[in-house]
This record gives sequence, structure tokens and C-alpha cells, in this order.
Amino acid sequence: MQAIDNAMAVKLSAPFPYVLATTVKPDGRPNAIGIGSWIFASWTPPVAGISVAPARYSYQCLEACGEFVLCFPSPEIARQAWIAGTKSGRDFDKFGEGGLVALPARKVKPPIIEGSTAAFECKVINKVETGDHTLFIGSVVQMHGCPDKLAHLYCANGGRLVAIGSDGTMNFDLKY
Repeated sequence: MQAIDNAMAVKLSAPFPYVLATTVKPDGRPNAIGIGSWIFASWTPPVAGISVAPARYSYQCLEACGEFVLCFPSPEIARQAWIAGTKSGRDFDKFGEGGLVALPARKVKPPIIEGSTAAFECKVINKVETGDHTLFIGSVVQMHGCPDKLAHLYCANGGRLVAIGSDGTMNFDLKY
């Protein structure tokens, strides 16, 4: 093995699960951010974390709202998920113009995204600065899932989205 830079390390360690985290804008409208960096921090009690750069608009929304929903997009919404991860919610409506469909959450203000395989409603309980990102740690207060949707999206080599199913199926030729 040899020493490598960050870009090569990401390429060699891909794919990463690609998730969308929803939060709420100061005006009450929903926003979503595409994230390749999330974790289960604890199983009992369930705790999840998302890593967001302070320069991102969603960071400001998370700071103000204190809640997020971690959504695992299925291949059926690959195009909308890609748009949500490549445009800023500062000047683009990811739910209106971007085609995401909001479903009401049960215990938090941010919505669940229709077409997700799973979704975890979270209330921020801590934040940890980790360099150029902040890890928002959320207590998972409600979990949702679609057992008929087995595949969700992964980000592979340079931002390309692929679908990998919990049943072992794979689709590397998504159209978005």
C-alpha cells in the first residue's frame, strides 16, 4: 500500500450510502440536502448523525430547526435525489422545482421524502465540530420503512449514483 490523497481515498473506499436529510427553512418550507456522510452512533437508544459543512444552507436550517429526517432514497427518485444534492436550497426549491414529494413526519417538523426505503425522524441532541464539517447527532424518535423497496442509492466514484439492494441486487446504470 502507498500513501494517497483525500480524493483517491474517497474513490477507493466507495460506494457510500447516499442519503437525503430534510430540515425546515426559517420560513417553514422544507429543505433537503444530499449527504454521503452519516452514521448510526448508537442502536440502544437509536442515535444517528449527519455531517454538514457550515457553509451549506442546510447547516443554517439545522441550527434553527434542531430536527432532521434521514431519508434513504430509492432508485425511483434518483433524479430528484441527485438534484437535491447538487443545488442549494438557498435559491432553489428542492420540493417544488426539484420534484421531491413531502410526507408528514410523526414527531418532527421536517418531512419524510416519498420514495424513500427508510426514514428516521431525529431531534438534534449534540453537535461536534470535526474540521470542515459539523456532525449533528440526533436522537431517533421515529423510524419508517417500505419493505417493498429493497434498494437505495449509493454514491460511487466521483459522485455517480448507483443502487444496491438489501437483497444483493445492484443497478449501476441509473438514469438521472
